[in-house]
Amino acid sequence: MKYLDHFYIDGRFVPAGDRPQRVVVNPATEEPAGTIAMGTAEDVDLAVRAARQAFGTYAFSSREERLAMLRRVLTLFDERAEEFARLTTLEMGAPITFARDAQIAGSRAHIADTIRILETYEFERLAGQTLLSFEPVGVCALITPWNFPVLQIITKVMPALATGCTIVLKPSEYAPISPMLFAEVLHDAGVPAGVFNLINGDGPTVGEAMSRHPDIDMVSFTGSTRAGVQVAKNAADTVKRVHQELGGNSANIVMPDVDLEASVTKGVLGAYRNAGQSCTAPTRMLVPRHLHDKAVEIARRAAESVVIGDVNDDATTLGPVVNQRQFERVKSLIDAGIAEGATLVTGGSDMPANMNRGFFVKPTVFADVTPEMSVAREEMFGPVVSLIPYDGTEQAIAITNDTPYGLAAYLQSKDLVAAKRVASRLRAGQVMINHPSWDASAPFGGFKQSGNGRECGEFGFEAFVEVKAVGGLHED
Repeated sequence: MKYLDHFYIDGRFVPAGDRPQRVVVNPATEEPAGTIAMGTAEDVDLAVRAARQAFGTYAFSSREERLAMLRRVLTLFDERAEEFARLTTLEMGAPITFARDAQIAGSRAHIADTIRILETYEFERLAGQTLLSFEPVGVCALITPWNFPVLQIITKVMPALATGCTIVLKPSEYAPISPMLFAEVLHDAGVPAGVFNLINGDGPTVGEAMSRHPDIDMVSFTGSTRAGVQVAKNAADTVKRVHQELGGNSANIVMPDVDLEASVTKGVLGAYRNAGQSCTAPTRMLVPRHLHDKAVEIARRAAESVVIGDVNDDATTLGPVVNQRQFERVKSLIDAGIAEGATLVTGGSDMPANMNRGFFVKPTVFADVTPEMSVAREEMFGPVVSLIPYDGTEQAIAITNDTPYGLAAYLQSKDLVAAKRVASRLRAGQVMINHPSWDASAPFGGFKQSGNGRECGEFGFEAFVEVKAVGGLHED
């Protein structure tokens, strides 16, 4: 990558000069993957000024102009898809097959879905005798996480561009390399100067400057609940819109009527996707008490089928967690589970036997977990599944909802009528019944401390528009 020591401001890759440098660490090898410049509040000012200037023109661009631009983005993204996958593996440790088939394929699907929606989106609608005009919210600050470094950018940038907004992006400092490649794609696609800007940096410096900035109209943030609270506080003085996708602690209710082998296996392997580093990971598996012991053995087999190894090998299915801090946190939660009386079925906090470097955590299964234990209360963000026995559907619903989070929930049942009834009582933004196929258009977001607002599909557009009511156009 030739622009890692640059920012992207006003249509140009700008050398960062004497800005502090930060080493990006490859979590699979603990070796440097690259070095980025860390931005300042002054850099944010320059980017916001460019975005504000560009908004005066871009907000009034036509649907056809935006569609042509986004189609060019999709073509260029396809041409560099393998490069995106390789960089994702390099900077955050996703096994290459997962990087290709989920991280980058999912990113492409969201670009294509944005184009599909923009083709027919009604920016003007009648409500009675009043014209409703859906207009771009303005200059948007986008702050994205490291666990899906390209996909999370695309779910924000694409609808913002489609609706006529201008952008200042801060990707995670832990995974900033593939985002810079995405800036190259947007540049080559002819995104007008100032419409898209990128400043690397950390949350307390660049993120805070963005969320406080008086010329930013909206902040869209994905990350931890703790950081999301701080973003909202920073934004409050200027009364800007704040859109948040925050933490989760998802339960997976296994009903007594299911194929236990298939349901438990899918649940365990689903929780290990992306090394468990997903805010929707189904880490709490609720199983009927009388099936608990059978489920434990199935979960053990599923965990021990996982392949840990070279993340560039197509056969590897589990990579490392992203950094030393996350590595230590996951290990401490595993140790806490043991200390609090959970049964360690497989895994544990020591390194996998075949690995001598990298932030690899053994795929871990706990049994006999009770709802008050740390492994049931905390967002794990690592390859750990906790089996919690329950007595009856009412108790399963209560345990599922007994969390400050409400991002996702999972439910396995042959009886879809009963499953729908249970789903209606789960306080979560998404309820996935019997592991359905992924839908790029489904709204994504949560209840409670998992955030506010929704991304993806038409709801992703709604996040970036203001509604103006225009009366008096109807002739009486």
